[in-house]
Amino acid sequence: MELAKLVNNKLKLYGFNNLTKTLSFNIYDICYTKTEEDRKKYIEYIDEQYNSDRLTKILTNVTEMIGACVLNVAKQDYDPQGASVTLLISEEEVPLYVLDPSCNRGILTPTRENIVGHLDKSHVTVHTYPESHPQNDISTFRVDIDVSTCGTISPLNALNYLIDSFDSDIITIDYRVRGFTRDVNGAKHYIDHEITSIQNFIAQQTIDRYNLIDMNIYQSNIFHTKMKVRDINLDNYLFEIKEEDLTKEQKEDIIKRLDKEMSEIFYGINLPNV
Repeated sequence: MELAKLVNNKLKLYGFNNLTKTLSFNIYDICYTKTEEDRKKYIEYIDEQYNSDRLTKILTNVTEMIGACVLNVAKQDYDPQGASVTLLISEEEVPLYVLDPSCNRGILTPTRENIVGHLDKSHVTVHTYPESHPQNDISTFRVDIDVSTCGTISPLNALNYLIDSFDSDIITIDYRVRGFTRDVNGAKHYIDHEITSIQNFIAQQTIDRYNLIDMNIYQSNIFHTKMKVRDINLDNYLFEIKEEDLTKEQKEDIIKRLDKEMSEIFYGINLPNV
């Protein structure tokens, strides 16, 4: 569903669309890492796979999908782990003569070590958090993403791309429309498109892979969806271990541990040890 077309076809506005639409993600990848060496290698693998350069490419693609233009990019890889990228974006391309001299338009010099990206009326950010614990055989990788836009462009247009860009076992999505805009008669409008659930904008093949829960406050234009992967294919969660080398009892124990970790994150509670 293209929200810009919906707005243009059904709602005639006076002046600029002043609504702010914000899409926030928490995405979790879960992995079984038996030894301290495995946990260390997993963190190194995640840091390499989702470094600031790759994250910048993902956010640049998001910007193009929602019909915006990059004004500025800032990025950083952290020690010992993690990365951040921020893009400042604009709904329309900003002419060079009015562009702030500090903006790089996403063109980075080879020697620059940190990057933030800006849209002129909006922004896109991503932060990564790989983590493990010596008393737990499970390692996790969390990605926080925020896409905030003004005007007719909407972050919902990049929803499926963002989900598919990461190995997502648990996904928490928040969408909120803030402020108001006016139509040609001066009446206020607090939302400019139809939505009953974030699930309306998630591809069916994705919905089929997850268990989903909605918590929505319709009168405040706040929408919340949590997703937990339905099936645990053990081979997808083993690091430096092959499923064929495990006994039946070991496989069952690992699946219980993985499911416990996912359930704790999904429900936001700590469960008894398995």
